[in-house]
Amino acid sequence: MTLADVPAGHAAAADASLRWRPGGPFDLMQTLGPLLRGQGDPSIRTSPGAVWLAFTTPAGPASLRLVSSGPRTDPAVDVQSWGPGAAEAAASVPRMLGRDDDWTAFDEPAFHATLPRMVVEARRRNLTVRLPATGRMVDALVPTILEQKVTVIEARRGYRYLTYRFGTAAPGAGTVAPANLMLQPTPGQWLRIPSWEWHKAGVGPQRSATVMRALRSAPALERLADLPAAEAAAKLQTIPGIGVWTAAEVVQRTHGCPDSIAVGDYHLAAYVGAALTGRRTDDAGMLRLLAPWAGHRQRVVRMIGLSGFRKPTFGPRMTIQDHRGH
Repeated sequence: MTLADVPAGHAAAADASLRWRPGGPFDLMQTLGPLLRGQGDPSIRTSPGAVWLAFTTPAGPASLRLVSSGPRTDPAVDVQSWGPGAAEAAASVPRMLGRDDDWTAFDEPAFHATLPRMVVEARRRNLTVRLPATGRMVDALVPTILEQKVTVIEARRGYRYLTYRFGTAAPGAGTVAPANLMLQPTPGQWLRIPSWEWHKAGVGPQRSATVMRALRSAPALERLADLPAAEAAAKLQTIPGIGVWTAAEVVQRTHGCPDSIAVGDYHLAAYVGAALTGRRTDDAGMLRLLAPWAGHRQRVVRMIGLSGFRKPTFGPRMTIQDHRGH
């Protein structure tokens, strides 16, 4: 689908628009994938040929419609945006879609010679991979905190509940945008959520307290987007309740950090160990295995994930807890 295929009413109603050319191989959904909090993410919706996003900018809320266009040899992304923050949101798209993500050093033959074959093959098949960088600290931080020490299913269920309950309909929702497209709650809206609603969402008091503690300094949090990823991650970890796992998961999304590793993840170390050595390992072992590729460790992990490798089952699954009825 190209911009010409968009209904005329949509094109005419857009408050801002642009066409961005990645300048090389590109896949819209593959790039945006790390930003989705499951298929039911209220702030990112997909429709045939398009991806919709909604978020709040300093100028106000915005809805974005992104459509891949152009030939494979010269791909482009057509951007339309609605709402008070339309212009600012549209301007953020190139960085969000990996404009600044440079794989040149990773793709050097000498560097490839140091990599496991599975990583090299995965990269050969996935030249369209780019690491997104949203620059939106709060939007990345809150759902990541909700994922601390619980299953992804449980965390995303809570995130959906809270966003639909306390967020705001995106600009143009139900007219130019999907009816169920939502803005994540603003810091002020998150801070006003009462304790019993966190409970209904299945979010325990430790995680909700961490959200509250962090968002009391929301303006300072957003300024971390202007710092290098390592510095931003270190400053995040000065907030009680935010550790290395949370900080890494955030800067992967906000900064497109090619090196951050989610130490403390329930599955990652065992997965990486099994992929690279055939044996389970712990966090320290994972870091030792990835050390030769410092600066690109997240790229290596992403390629392992895209290689199709599946690790053996090493232990019991985490139990999904339902706190809502207690």
